[in-house]
Amino acid sequence: MSENMKNYIEAVKSIKEAILRSQYRAASNANREQLSLYYGIGRYVSQNSREGFWGTGAIEQISTNLQKELPGLRGFSVENIKKMRHFYEEWEPIVNRSPLATDLGVNENLLLVTIRQPLAGEFNPAEFLQIGFTHHMEIIAKTKSLDARLFYIHECATRFWSKYTLRENLRADFYGKRGSLPNNFTQTLPNPKQALRAIAAFKDEYLLDYINVEQIDEADEEDIDERVLEKEIVAHIKKFIMTFGQDFSFIGNQYRIEVEGEESFIDLLFFNRELNALVAIELKTGKFRPSYLGQLNFYLSALDEYVRKPHENRSIGIILCKEMKKTTVEFAVRDYTKPMGVATYRTSAEMPEKLRKAMPDIDELKKLLDNE
Repeated sequence: MSENMKNYIEAVKSIKEAILRSQYRAASNANREQLSLYYGIGRYVSQNSREGFWGTGAIEQISTNLQKELPGLRGFSVENIKKMRHFYEEWEPIVNRSPLATDLGVNENLLLVTIRQPLAGEFNPAEFLQIGFTHHMEIIAKTKSLDARLFYIHECATRFWSKYTLRENLRADFYGKRGSLPNNFTQTLPNPKQALRAIAAFKDEYLLDYINVEQIDEADEEDIDERVLEKEIVAHIKKFIMTFGQDFSFIGNQYRIEVEGEESFIDLLFFNRELNALVAIELKTGKFRPSYLGQLNFYLSALDEYVRKPHENRSIGIILCKEMKKTTVEFAVRDYTKPMGVATYRTSAEMPEKLRKAMPDIDELKKLLDNE
């Protein structure tokens, strides 16, 4: 490749990054202005409609008149105006209403938010203003607790979820399932925020519905079972990452580490961008045993010593097994100094019968695709 061509490629890359940053700032500013306007309108409509100043059908008449006054105006249907009122009423108990915000104007002070303890440290006003009104209404409609709403706002703002991704994660109860695996992250990760991120990054159970269960059942010895399980996961690594969560990058399976001439092999090794840490996963096809943690602890020590980069956080280990008892795991992990957790997995054959029947049969689906 010529020097000029390299310069052109670098120039395109730089300009592209500048454009994307500009588009992101423009979208963020647009969200900020829109939320401020909608919150103000919601407050105005709420105060007049709820307290009886307006008669029946007022919102319908206001929407109709706005369309006449501003032809082509979008976003101010009866349904949307009611959503603005709902948006205001859901957040009003938490929003610090400034004395300056006494009339309807577009006033950013309307959205200077203070959260009552103990949530004050978790709320980020910039994140609140960063996501769109549609995202906010999806979150309000599908969640009840303030904790859950703040969680989804943070995820949308930091992971740039589309409204479709948000809907899917709301439907899957991403908040309810996060951070439930037994672990020792708060004791072993020095930064509390890093520990919370680690807790949120993993679930206590994963559905691996693409695993060939019959092939695993046919294996006689446990270590053979684990190799078969590993092979199936690697063969469907994209699906596994989508199941496991976002920000995971696959480094390799049977990852070799050497300590004083002795070789060891980690079943699966990932890197998580959000955690900025290596994640080692050990696969077990049977019930959790406390002895598994000693092996994983050794792997994490070796990774931190020989593989981890200076700018990266401590490596994290996960035992992925067929079954466990949480209390047993909690007792087992709490005295280890390396960050570790234990999760279980299920295959499609172990799903509730009603749910399994609702899923398409793989062979039938293949036939349909072949016919197409």
